[in-house]
Amino acid sequence: MTEWETPFRYRRGIGVVPNNSELRGPPAVVASVFQTGLNLMRDLEQKGIRVVGVDCHRENPGFRSRYGRSFLCPNPDKEPENWVAFMLSLAAAMGETPVLIAAADIFVTAVGRHAQVLGEHFIFSESGCTLQAALTTKEKQYALAREYGFPSPRSAYVQTVSELEDFCDRARFPVLLKPRAHREWESLPSDNLLCGRKTVSAGIREELISHYGKVAALVPQAIAQEEIVGPDSAKYCYLSVYARAGHRLGACVVQELRAYPLLYGCATLVEPVVDEEIDTVCNKFLLSLGYIGICEIELKRDTRDGKLLLIEVNPRFSGTGDCARYTGVEMGYIHYLDLIGKTPSPVVATKFNFRHMMLVNDLTAFPKYFAQGLVGWWEYFRSLSGPTEFFDFDLKDFSNARRAALWGAKALAGGLFRTWGLRK
Repeated sequence: MTEWETPFRYRRGIGVVPNNSELRGPPAVVASVFQTGLNLMRDLEQKGIRVVGVDCHRENPGFRSRYGRSFLCPNPDKEPENWVAFMLSLAAAMGETPVLIAAADIFVTAVGRHAQVLGEHFIFSESGCTLQAALTTKEKQYALAREYGFPSPRSAYVQTVSELEDFCDRARFPVLLKPRAHREWESLPSDNLLCGRKTVSAGIREELISHYGKVAALVPQAIAQEEIVGPDSAKYCYLSVYARAGHRLGACVVQELRAYPLLYGCATLVEPVVDEEIDTVCNKFLLSLGYIGICEIELKRDTRDGKLLLIEVNPRFSGTGDCARYTGVEMGYIHYLDLIGKTPSPVVATKFNFRHMMLVNDLTAFPKYFAQGLVGWWEYFRSLSGPTEFFDFDLKDFSNARRAALWGAKALAGGLFRTWGLRK
């Protein structure tokens, strides 16, 4: 029996709701049980919703979690037909039509690609998922940004060295080189210097062309983009959810305080803020697109001129997006209610006096900040002194919390030892 047939084996126990929970609607399937998707599963289950997760990576924390039930599925990029068959068997095993929410780009793309077939067995917005799938590629993001007037740095979609050189003739350095989608560089050979990178910076023309040469033979499609200059604290995230009817259901803005990798990585520590310019610009853009569902938009203010510019759009529930629920904007649950026809009234953020942390990544990042003189011990401890909510440290999910604490401590110790010259 293949892995994608396993839902039939667990037909009676699929998506068990905790004791004393009241069922409040149809079940939900969250596509991705990386910590991002697992947090979404947690949020829905705590509302009394029967929820299961699917993922093609067995090492993700959902397979060790107390929340919901997770199933290993085929990789939708490599085995699209088997993945669709798996999803249809899962829907049949659940006994009633479930809501489907993707929480990783690979599944956002898959749902959009197979929306017509999946739409007969799951509840989701077909038009919304099709647009989300298009937005998983950066060339489409930046093209739409230009079309709808979203302030963005100069960028170009390149497939050859000649096209990259043409961009260099017009660009202001430093310049970033990015894959169209993160997983394109994740699939590079492990000895490739850009394997797994989300972006790489170049200060001069020759350096940028050298970076491109490392991937051109394997993944020639890439994005070249002028870098938005400034520290991690100049970055912001707009977190939002939009209704099938086209209006905004909720949103908040958070400011990034630290990131890993530094400057170009995911936010590891953020705090909610009020920023009317970000709220207005992002809301106008998503309303113009007719966006439906959950979205994160990353932006940054360039310290050279103060202009607010687009970094990227994440058309799904994100790691930073987990912060929104603590402000009072429960994006996952709001989206679920909208999909099942119980569209709630729009909500606004009401809680601001806290910070949100990715524990493992923040502990990994601190030695880097310390080594570069960007954050000292006193400043670091002070950043942890107030109310803090965690992305990846939930004592109610003890197995994953323990693992996060151990990995974080190991990363912190190893990083400090290397900083002090005690380890190579």
